Amino acid sequence: MHRVLLALTVFAFVLCSPVLAQVAAPEKQEAPAKEEEPKFIRTPDVVYVPTPYDVVAKMLEVAGVKKGDVVYDLGCGDGRIVVAAAKKYGVKAVGYDINPERIKEARANVKENKVEHLARIEQKDIFTLDLSKASVITLYLLPRLNVKLIPQLEKLKPGSRIVSHDFDMEGVTPDKVINYTSKEDQTRHTIYLWTAPLKKEKETKGGK
Repeated sequence: MHRVLLALTVFAFVLCSPVLAQVAAPEKQEAPAKEEEPKFIRTPDVVYVPTPYDVVAKMLEVAGVKKGDVVYDLGCGDGRIVVAAAKKYGVKAVGYDINPERIKEARANVKENKVEHLARIEQKDIFTLDLSKASVITLYLLPRLNVKLIPQLEKLKPGSRIVSHDFDMEGVTPDKVINYTSKEDQTRHTIYLWTAPLKKEKETKGGK
């Protein structure tokens, strides 16, 4: 009788051991990729001046941000446009800047606002970027820098929107020019909107 009970016990243990092994040894999960520590690459093209939050909101409104859009902010500063796009519209957003201090601030802002699942910050030279995956581009650069970006902006998919705070893009006709007075700084700001494909001025005048 004892031998029968012992045999049944051993048989039951053999059957259960794979289950026990699975419980005892859960699948190993890969650690999230660690972001590289931002370093000084070259002198930034502009001095950082933050865009008032209500102007940020207006820029995204003018751009017509909607579900499914991908927003690239070129020269993202502290990441406020990226965070606003992710929080309000629930879209993917990427901020690019060359200044290591701005990168640290922007990453902290993304983390503080708990939008890491939608937003990321990368330290890159914006003039080396492939912008073709974006459907919305936001800018707060000098006019000559906007012009320098034209070859990259011309590769955007049709219907993509480019919105700029205060500075135009010489040689390209905007779809809209909006004057907006910020309640934060009581200053009038200008917002420019272009839609891909870009409308060159000579084209709008019937030139070749």
